[in-house]
Amino acid sequence: MNILQIKNITEGALLAAGKPLTIDQILSLFEEQERPERDVIRSALKELEEEMSGRGIELKQVASGYRLQVRQSVAPWVSRLWEEKPARYSRAFLETLALIAYRQPITRGEIEAVRGVSVSSSIIRTMLEREWIKVVGHRDVPGKPALYGTSKAFLDSFNLKSLSELPALSEIRDLSEIGKELEAGCRRADPIILVC
Repeated sequence: MNILQIKNITEGALLAAGKPLTIDQILSLFEEQERPERDVIRSALKELEEEMSGRGIELKQVASGYRLQVRQSVAPWVSRLWEEKPARYSRAFLETLALIAYRQPITRGEIEAVRGVSVSSSIIRTMLEREWIKVVGHRDVPGKPALYGTSKAFLDSFNLKSLSELPALSEIRDLSEIGKELEAGCRRADPIILVC
């Protein structure tokens, strides 16, 4: 099988999947006797990324693998396809999410101690439902409180490969700016393409 066929199969799979695919998942598309080497898939992904340069869509590597998404520069126009209003995130929500991302693993009590106010159950529940956070363990103290950490879905939603790509705390802008970016952020452009 030539590189063009492998590239076309990979592109089609990424378009149809509607979620990030790992190299192993892409390799599983091929029969055993025709399965290319991992380096060939990496090369095909690199070529696809280069070919999409300057187009309205891009190939993006995130924590869960590779995905096709609408390029951020055209997102304002593409987002007009949906009448629904994006979710608005409160300052409390954003502060809680930031504390979990930067200080994980962290308990609800530790979040409350830093913020100086109690954390609403609905904030934690929303983050759990969006699969942005997960319970990563329990603190070995009386009551065994849950320890929260971010998930791959969190990384994927914010176009990150790993937590090391988070900006340094000294670079963090005003939370209201971040909230506006989240409101305009990732939405499903159609069953296949993400708009970020």
